[in-house]
Order: sequence, then C-alpha cells, then structure tokens
Amino acid sequence: MSRYQVSGWQNSYQEGSDGEVLKNKLGIVTRDDINHAELMLLRKLYVHVLQQLPQGAITVRLIREWHRRWLGNVYAWAGCERSVNMSKGGFPFAAADRIPALLEDYDRCYLARYTPCFGMSRPDLIEAIALTHVEFILIHPFREGNGRIARLLADVMAVQAGLGPLDYSPWEAHRSHYIQAIQMGLMGDYQLMKTWVERIVPEEEN
Repeated sequence: MSRYQVSGWQNSYQEGSDGEVLKNKLGIVTRDDINHAELMLLRKLYVHVLQQLPQGAITVRLIREWHRRWLGNVYAWAGCERSVNMSKGGFPFAAADRIPALLEDYDRCYLARYTPCFGMSRPDLIEAIALTHVEFILIHPFREGNGRIARLLADVMAVQAGLGPLDYSPWEAHRSHYIQAIQMGLMGDYQLMKTWVERIVPEEEN
C-alpha cells in the first residue's frame, strides 16, 4: 500500500510489485530495493550539490534539476511537477492543477527572499529554513521525494550560512509534532516549525 492516498495519472505501479512500488525504469518490485536505490542516488546528489554549492539565490528551476538528477534514472517523471492529487493521513497537499502557480509564488516570495544564506545570523537562518520548508512541503510538487528534497534545500541553506548539513533526528523522534508544525503553516503560523528548526540548527560559534 502506498504511503499516500493518490488519485489520477502517475498512480502507476510496477508490474509484480503488488502495488508496493511505483512504475520505474529499473524494474524494481520490492519496497526495500527501491528505498535502497533512492538512498544511494540521494547520497550521490548530496555530493554533487554540496561540491557545487549554489552561490546565488536557490530557485525552483534548480530544485527541479536536483530532483531530476536524483531520480531521473528511476522514474520517467523525475524533475516534473506531479499531475496527481495527494494526501497523507487525511491531510491534503496542494491540488495538482495549482502547483505551477504556487511554485511561481514560492520562487518569488520565499526562495528569492530567504536565499542565499551567506552571512545570515542563526535567528534569521532558522526563520528562513522554517518558512521555506513548510511552504515546500505544503505544495508537495513532486510525485515522490518531496521530504528529502526539502531537507536537501535546508541543508544547502545551512551550508551557505557556514554550517554543515543538519541532523534531523529530533524531527524523526517526534514525527507527529513535526507534522503538526507543517499543518500549522497552512494557516500562516510558522512558530512551531521555527521551534523545531531551532533544535537542529547548531549554535553559532563565538
């Protein structure tokens, strides 16, 4: 069973996977194998992105390229916005037909405003990561991999600010509170997410 409730095209599963694995170029039919493949490719993406750290503002176009580079050898739709409506735990993400307009707003109102993060103070970085993370997850622009791309974005922002990639274990240990923070962002309330970002952003060195 998929982790998400999905309707529409792109809801195509690999033959022989019993509805466990999305249709893929590698013919993978088990959840463990697809997870392993995605993890290995994600590690390669991190090396590429952090070795060629963006020096200017991060853009939606760049994020699409990250997604395509990561999953392009696995899924035909990598790097493209999803064409299906998705929800998780009864919470709906943005409707698929609204994604292009929402990404335009995200580019202009969040990425252009909060990146790049060079020289940014810790409080400003916490705000920047909290808002860009929440808004990206609410849009959920891709069919798969949104959370991992959102974390890569946060890691790039942290590295731009002079820190290393972040440790997300507090989020994993308190998953329900993290999800609550995302959902509060739907009402424009980012305070809880700022609290959780503060827990993963290291203190500034004196």
